[in-house]
Amino acid sequence: MSSTRSNSDTQLSIGERASSAAGAAFVSAIIVNPLDVAKTRLQAQAAGVPYQGICGMESFQTNSMLRCPGMHAVSGSDSPPPCPSACNRYQGTLDVLYKVIRQEGFTRLWRGTGASLALAVPTVGIYMPSYDIFRNMMEEFTAQNAPNLTPYVPLVAGSVARSLACISCYPVELARTRMQAFRVTQSVKPPGVWKTLLGVIRPVKGSSILQSLHRYRFWWTGLGAQLSRDVPFSAICWSILEPTRKSILGLLGDGASAGTVLGANFSAGFVAGTLASAVTCPLDVAKTRRQIEKDPERALKMTTRTTLIEIWRDGGLRGLFTGVGPRVGRAGPSVGIVVSFYEVVKYVLHRRHPTSS
Repeated sequence: MSSTRSNSDTQLSIGERASSAAGAAFVSAIIVNPLDVAKTRLQAQAAGVPYQGICGMESFQTNSMLRCPGMHAVSGSDSPPPCPSACNRYQGTLDVLYKVIRQEGFTRLWRGTGASLALAVPTVGIYMPSYDIFRNMMEEFTAQNAPNLTPYVPLVAGSVARSLACISCYPVELARTRMQAFRVTQSVKPPGVWKTLLGVIRPVKGSSILQSLHRYRFWWTGLGAQLSRDVPFSAICWSILEPTRKSILGLLGDGASAGTVLGANFSAGFVAGTLASAVTCPLDVAKTRRQIEKDPERALKMTTRTTLIEIWRDGGLRGLFTGVGPRVGRAGPSVGIVVSFYEVVKYVLHRRHPTSS
């Protein structure tokens, strides 16, 4: 399999790699977006974003007001009884999905999908081809000069490629998190990516040109937290994924087909994505908290370290792993879909090259 991968990697152009990765990102972003919404809402709620008035909102399905189950009006009073605090909070992943559908409509589970696609296609289009290129260069170098370092190549290549992709496309990531975190009533059209980004810099006033340009710095608010999450995630993910898929493909023998490439890469990606997302969940919580901060002065003062300390002080270990269920449920299939789709398209394109035989 190593020779097949090497030939495929050397023959495919950067454009073919980017197209393969972009297609994988498109499919993945659409499928897992509801879990992304659930994860972001749970983390935003833990950070203090109010989701009050849930019971008093109009039901999207019945056009009637939502009430707490088992609650009845007091005799002689026309006003409904107050709902308990638990009814005004999201209680878990399924509760988020249920309440979003009831209150905002089924399509709101795909809130931020436009931003996800606008983010995922260029990000993965940069990330996956860059990883291939860095990995091939490093493997060639270590094979000749430092064979003992070869097992660490996926870790380093994945970290560098992910950093490059994150920095390039970060403002759209910021917009997506804000679009998913804040609830919008049915009567108001939710803002898109551009309006969301404008809302980030609008509170920051500037009298001079330099001060006005300084506002755009806020589009990179939380970039450090994003890198603190994504670089370890990528390092852990590729360190697990590469040996796992090599083992699976080794068991299947030399008769590689599109089906075996798909199965091996999806299985390896699912396992690697699940473990990496669970380990890096506290960093994901810190990233979300920094991205949804609306106070410009506080946003500039926040760091990943101080945010993690704040989360630990407010919620302990449970607070650090807020939203771990939907995050793991999203990341495992997402990594599996992206990697398997990418490798299958590469395999098909490689077979079409006349020199591949």
